[in-house]
Amino acid sequence: MRIALAQVTTGRDVAANLTLVEQQVRAAAERGAELVVLPEATQRAFGHRLDDVAEPLDGPFATRVRELAEESGLTVVLGMFTPSTETRSDPGRPKVTNTLLVTGPGLHRGYDKIHLYDAFGFAESATVTAGQQLLTVEVGGLTVGFATCYDVRFPALFTALARAGADAVVVCASWAAGPGKAEQWDLLLRARALDCTSWVLACAQSEPAAAGVQAAPGAPTGIGRSAVIGPDGTVAARAGAGPELLLADVDADTVARVREQLPVLANARLS
Repeated sequence: MRIALAQVTTGRDVAANLTLVEQQVRAAAERGAELVVLPEATQRAFGHRLDDVAEPLDGPFATRVRELAEESGLTVVLGMFTPSTETRSDPGRPKVTNTLLVTGPGLHRGYDKIHLYDAFGFAESATVTAGQQLLTVEVGGLTVGFATCYDVRFPALFTALARAGADAVVVCASWAAGPGKAEQWDLLLRARALDCTSWVLACAQSEPAAAGVQAAPGAPTGIGRSAVIGPDGTVAARAGAGPELLLADVDADTVARVREQLPVLANARLS
């Protein structure tokens, strides 16, 4: 299956971000992709209010993405925000859920980010409600699981997805910049691929400066470096800092071969 990772920088304007989605979906379809992945916070970038754009999966934003996916005949994955029943400490301000929309012909699902980014001085849990459920879907003959940004620091999520049948795990991110953060991102992606012996398909927000966009101060707005990692931990493809459409071919046979040679899932003694 050919996959496309559409590394972009989004901003505050939801309509402008949706135009960017349309451009990337059409470009991916023209280049033969069956699955196109855009980053976490595609609907609206971090550093801006989120509760006023949060909508359910049958709302106008997600519905338009679904239409684009069906028109193009491929599956689209991207980060958006859905309403939460929890409230923030600020009276009258609801929390949101950090959701990956997974949509295409005959498919319209959501994965809610399980591990919230309460680290490096940022408190995602102050405004976001954590998800509870894993998600896997079938795309192009592969079983695909999903993770969002900070989720990549938790190996158990990836091994659980592999045990649920995942041949590949999509990771959508808006990775925060800082000393050593790029090195950590690169290392974590390869480590998680080895943990679950699955493809890791990681699409991140591009670095705002490299995209010519003014970033919101203090927000995790991206460093680029989207990557396709093989189930043996090798880097099959990697993007730079700026906007880029990264394509790669992935398959289940490679997963089966690596798992035969390196049966870490079968050999595990602790769950």
